Amino acid sequence: MADDNKRNGKFWALALDRAHLGLWDWNLSTGDCYYSPTWSKMLGYEPGELADTPDLWLKLTHPDDRQRAQESGDRHIAGIADSIETELRLRHKDGHWVWVLDRGGTVERDADGKPLRLMGVQTDITRQKEAEAALEQVNVRFRLALAASGTGIWHHDIGTRKSFWDARTREIFGLVADRDEVSAELWHTYLHPDDKEATERAHQIAPGSNDVVASQYRIIRRDGQVRHLETLVRFIADVGSAGQVLGTVRDITEEKMRAEGLAFAARHDALTGLLNRAAFDRLLAENIAMAERLPLAVFYVDLDYFKALNDYAGHAAGDLALKSVAAGILASLPASAHAARLGGDEFALMVPNCNDACAERIARAVLAAVRDADLGSAVTSRRLAASIGIAFVRDRNMSVADALACADDACYAAKAGGRGRFAVFSPDTTSGAGGLNAARLAADLVDAMEDGRLKLYGQEIHRLGLPWEDSRHVEVLARLEARTGAMIPPGDFMPVAERFGLAARLDRWIIRTALTRHGQAMRAGAIALDFNLSAQTLSDPQLWDFVDEAIAASGAPPSAVGFEITETAAVTNFDAAAEFVRKARLRHCRVSLDDFGAGMSSFEYLRRFPIDAIKIDGSFVEHIADSRFDREIVSAIAGIARSMGAAVVAEKVEEKNALEILMGMGVAYGQGYFLHRPEPLEAIVARAASGTMSPERPHARLGVK
Repeated sequence: MADDNKRNGKFWALALDRAHLGLWDWNLSTGDCYYSPTWSKMLGYEPGELADTPDLWLKLTHPDDRQRAQESGDRHIAGIADSIETELRLRHKDGHWVWVLDRGGTVERDADGKPLRLMGVQTDITRQKEAEAALEQVNVRFRLALAASGTGIWHHDIGTRKSFWDARTREIFGLVADRDEVSAELWHTYLHPDDKEATERAHQIAPGSNDVVASQYRIIRRDGQVRHLETLVRFIADVGSAGQVLGTVRDITEEKMRAEGLAFAARHDALTGLLNRAAFDRLLAENIAMAERLPLAVFYVDLDYFKALNDYAGHAAGDLALKSVAAGILASLPASAHAARLGGDEFALMVPNCNDACAERIARAVLAAVRDADLGSAVTSRRLAASIGIAFVRDRNMSVADALACADDACYAAKAGGRGRFAVFSPDTTSGAGGLNAARLAADLVDAMEDGRLKLYGQEIHRLGLPWEDSRHVEVLARLEARTGAMIPPGDFMPVAERFGLAARLDRWIIRTALTRHGQAMRAGAIALDFNLSAQTLSDPQLWDFVDEAIAASGAPPSAVGFEITETAAVTNFDAAAEFVRKARLRHCRVSLDDFGAGMSSFEYLRRFPIDAIKIDGSFVEHIADSRFDREIVSAIAGIARSMGAAVVAEKVEEKNALEILMGMGVAYGQGYFLHRPEPLEAIVARAASGTMSPERPHARLGVK
């Protein structure tokens, strides 16, 4: 009996202490409530430090938990619930909150069965609650990551053969259902016949395996869509069962299409599907090298009146015309021939084993195809024509550049002869001022990069109202020195570079040369350089490999390097432009949108490209003092750009009145002859590095950059 008393007294007190349990005992008839010393200790109090009042626990309960705790007791006393069970927070002596699990119930009733005495225990579950909160944070992040990645989760119970798909998995498969559980056989019915066997085999995970198996396969949805999926699968052991197969699923259709399209896009023109310039050049070189394919006829096809069609009927009609012309050209060629779109409205063809009669026959067929091209319902009276130049390659030592140059010369001769016709190359078929035709100018540009006749110039970009030395930004320009010593401006040789596929090479030369020569000054903070990029350069997939190498080799900080892209370049390849801007910002290089406002899509590009600055097209600035329309346009552009966090640069600032108006509008930067005339880049850098002020601006002499 003594042992029993011991167990009923000290023993249970010790048990409560060891278990960290707080005991409460509430006598409903007297209103007295007893709290064990372990309960006080759980809250940081010494025994007897708290008064044993019935509402003591309620005073210490968190305000948000009181109603729930009271209702739990009231439901039990009323006979609605068999016991009291609730979670609540109690205030610790030092002020923090302790989470407890309160469990108890009636231990004594009167003759009518009404509760007379309640007892219960409260368990400290603070750590459990903290763990649950931490787990919920992890789960929230996990769910957010899944949602962002578009990933679905599914699992299959091996023992019960039950499968469960979450909402995203059902969405990927196009399954309309409200429940996660699906038929175990349902998944198999979606599999593409060509992928079925391999996919099912990949999903057969051996029990006990810890491997994660990745697979890609196709499904055919009920609406007939074929989708590409990627799945990760692994076995999960489960106590008391055969385990589960747990998997993720992600729709990678768009990624697949992009990957498959990249290979095609790397060799073909996006609009017409014809070969692009780079692919055509490679193929032409291969054909020239094979004697059995000679004579090889090379055609240069330039559409006549295409610009008028574009201006009259719009770009949609122009695109339709180009696609129709491309289809007509292909239909005019033998199976052994190849066709390319060189850019804009220019095409090139090569036909192996083609003599004069063969070339004439094909040229006439191409002319007819162009005349009969479908221009759409928007165009009723206008018709296209073409000028075609033909050159024959009979010598395996002839270069690709020479072959195309000869065909281009003949094309110019056909245009000079009245358009809508063809001409065959001869040494007399030259065109252009002083006999220097486009092809020869292109060849001269290549030589100039090697013999020092291509010169780097620069034009300062000013922060309006402040000396240039406060910003030290310069736009890098190029000038071509002819063999006669005359300077040829970019407006003359850049279109030729674009036409002959030299623009990317030219841009690389300018970037590398400027960084190599002036990287030390850039590293010292003396100057920052901005480079113009052509559409061909933007589309170059190796561009950033080159830029990274050039910056690293020069030691110039990326933040001192800026790039300017025009809307014309961006519209040629929007995706490439967007990717370029993204990579530039990752490297902290600056990006400006040049000639802003000149095109119909300028504001769309400002919205889509997170650029650092815009350069307002000079046509809106040069007459701003006299044109209210131009002032309104510039003010609107500047306001929108500033609201999007982009700096604003006004081009062609050529008089004092324009400068004052721009400053009044809050335009921060300017560029133009009133502020600085282009001069050799070396002189600008030397002046900046020495700390001397710029020479007096030739404000009286106005001109065009």
